[in-house]
Amino acid sequence: MNTARTFTVITLAIALAGCGVDSGGSDYESRWKNSSDRDWAGPELWANRLQDWQVRGGRLECVGRLPMRTVHLLTHRIGPRQGDFRLSVRLGATDTPDAGISSAGFLIGAGPDLDYRAAALIHHSSGASAGLYFGVDTEGRLFYMDLAQEEPAAEWLSDERVDPSGAITLILSGEQASDGRVMLELFAAGDGATADTIKSGIGFGSRAAPRLDGSIALVSHTGPDGTTGFWFDSWTAQGSRLEHDPTRLAGPIIGSQHTLSRGTLKLTAQLMPIGPEDEHLVKLQVKRGPLWRTIDTRDVMVPGYTATFQIEDWDSSRDVPYRLAYELGNADGTSRSYHTGGTIRRDPTDKEEIVVAAFTGNHNVSHPGVDRGRFPWNWGVWFPHSDIVAHVVAQKPDFLFFSGDQVYEGASPTRADVAHLQEDYLYKWYLWYWAFGELTADIPSVTIPDDHDVYHGNIWGASGIATPPGLSGAAAQDAGGYKHPAEWVNMVQRTQTSHLPDPYDPAPVEQDIGVYFTDVLYGGVSFAVVEDRKFKSAPAALLPDGGVWNGWPQNPDFDPKTEADAPGAVLLGDRQLAFLEDWANDWGDGAWMKVLLSQTVFANVATLPEGATNGSVIPSLEILDRALRAMRKGFAVHLAGDQHLASTIRYGVDEWGDAGYALCVPSIANFWPRRWFPPEPGADHVAGSPRYTGDYEDGFGNKMTVFAVSNPLRYGAEPAGLHERAPGYGIARFNRSARTISLAAWPRWADPDAGDEPYPGWPVAFSQADNYARAPAAYLPRLSIQGMSDAVVQVVSEDSGEIIYTLRISGNEFTPALFEDGSYTVHVGEPGTTRMRTLTGIRSATQPGETIEITIP
Repeated sequence: MNTARTFTVITLAIALAGCGVDSGGSDYESRWKNSSDRDWAGPELWANRLQDWQVRGGRLECVGRLPMRTVHLLTHRIGPRQGDFRLSVRLGATDTPDAGISSAGFLIGAGPDLDYRAAALIHHSSGASAGLYFGVDTEGRLFYMDLAQEEPAAEWLSDERVDPSGAITLILSGEQASDGRVMLELFAAGDGATADTIKSGIGFGSRAAPRLDGSIALVSHTGPDGTTGFWFDSWTAQGSRLEHDPTRLAGPIIGSQHTLSRGTLKLTAQLMPIGPEDEHLVKLQVKRGPLWRTIDTRDVMVPGYTATFQIEDWDSSRDVPYRLAYELGNADGTSRSYHTGGTIRRDPTDKEEIVVAAFTGNHNVSHPGVDRGRFPWNWGVWFPHSDIVAHVVAQKPDFLFFSGDQVYEGASPTRADVAHLQEDYLYKWYLWYWAFGELTADIPSVTIPDDHDVYHGNIWGASGIATPPGLSGAAAQDAGGYKHPAEWVNMVQRTQTSHLPDPYDPAPVEQDIGVYFTDVLYGGVSFAVVEDRKFKSAPAALLPDGGVWNGWPQNPDFDPKTEADAPGAVLLGDRQLAFLEDWANDWGDGAWMKVLLSQTVFANVATLPEGATNGSVIPSLEILDRALRAMRKGFAVHLAGDQHLASTIRYGVDEWGDAGYALCVPSIANFWPRRWFPPEPGADHVAGSPRYTGDYEDGFGNKMTVFAVSNPLRYGAEPAGLHERAPGYGIARFNRSARTISLAAWPRWADPDAGDEPYPGWPVAFSQADNYARAPAAYLPRLSIQGMSDAVVQVVSEDSGEIIYTLRISGNEFTPALFEDGSYTVHVGEPGTTRMRTLTGIRSATQPGETIEITIP
């Protein structure tokens, strides 16, 4: 430790459902001596960062040569009650100490008022609530450092030194004094000593008891100009002041996601980085009476450490308790069982209202990277988003949608480490599971990666090509494709999407990068999942006159409305458009509502100061006729994210308001807020509505009607740095009988149970039929259907062969509206069954006329 220079320490917040393992006692003792080699510290521990630590040869080693690498003990912490504690560890340098002074020891009192998962992220940066560091340096000196101080500096505790050339046993103890204070003593002894044989050491004075409360961690600190790391073994923690919760684990299975669609269950278990000699099988078990029965066993896939189950003919009529079982082996051949699970809920095919909760933009901290100086741990950690989780639970959702940016490469919580790309991604992905695994354990979910998940600031996937060699940053992104290896991209996709139903068209794109666009049918709501990043054309080569940089034309004379619709430009691609056409027309298996899920909305609801040439992503390079026309054939509503600005709009194809509604949900947390402040109210502005509502064209000529926007404002919630940027989540409600839809953007601070409300302007309510609201030019006769309620009606033009639209109606009567005169075929009944009737040669009329009775036995 160099007293002339200081370092910084970091704290972060995280959330995970406990696995319920019984440790059998209140004391802790590390198990590395009997552990297989693996790149993971163990279930009771959280390492910062994942790539900085490994278990090798029966001990824990720090391989990261950075300041304040920490491993937090999750199951134990120092509590506020009176009592004693004693921490002991055996440690040594992994390298021959160099000229730089490095150190190792204990961190205590970290994040006393934080969720234990948040406190477990404290490393690297000093700041409020960062804790107290007690250790020994590579010159054998014992020291103490208060990391909450403005400029932390070491306080040397004695002139005595311990021999740093071999193993050192370090003991920190706290004994309660009669005046309530805790007397602390730090001892160190050289090689050969143990916690039981040390009789003397170096002690120092007392510290006020409250400063000791909080997380406990080991520290390996590489000081300025240093290259030395440390190993640890024989770590123990004991004493009456320790609080113990054996359910606070991070692995071996950190969480799971699943979908249930058309009687098929797909479930992916996410594991921590188990070692090559560890068991690579996970069991899926269901409860039958008092017993758990294994119904399937799957291999763990590396890289990524996932195990995916696919169970056909799942009994979707009832709730089924399940658990995932894994045997974590030891070097001596023994093993320990770990379980985590929840309930696979029944398919709510008879539920009157289906509720979907939707999310985007998972920023975890208040600064763009907590490894960039002092950090306010006491208020700057937004993770593990416990307020959002609790408020979403209060909404009682049936389905979850995470639209992207579950991971931010440069700020969630640390800067991207492309030298350890797999481990860096997993470190951040595990935080997402720690926060939202409580929800995904029980509620089916769709999770899709966006640009930041694959470590891009922006991405134009260009059908999966590799970015041209020699380019980096914005230049690489503008050229199109993926900057990072295809194997790693596939790993990211596998961790997030392998629980989805099989792809509609499974052929990979360039570089053998997989696809996942598909549909999910749950509760009668048919969800289409599309990838609006992977196939998207890059702008730079297609728009040479625009002088594009980071997606934005720099040429002030370039007009995106007239010049950005470049020949050959692609948004969704022909394969996904074919999928959307089929999906819009498929109303089998009881589907009664259509919802499109994608990363982004298909219009740019954001304004910039006049003359600005950056600040948002070009959402399209073509007028979106084909995608919007396909969507409205199924009367579909659109849910998306990414834009850092919640909005509800209505698309227009030929005229404003002739296509479907869309909800862009708020970011979970955000430090790049966008805004919608057009200079004038929109056309057809409704009196009394906010001035920014009405009919507009976005910057690319797309027609949109704006109903509600959650602009960044001072909302009065603390911390202001989080809440004034309008964070939250989206809620969509679909009513079966009335065929109505309600969309809302909710602030993360609003408590539904307390009567709090969504952001102003929401909810926006409308009927399913409003998603295809072209002005009719003709009609077919009224259909009166006997023998069946809620039949599917499909209208086909006999002149062109085109399917005009398909809809499951509510009730027994329906009058098809048309958009040009002609002769039509109408299919009525239940698709895929014998209860289907076809009427041909029906001529349209300018007004609804006679009634046709159709009997379906």
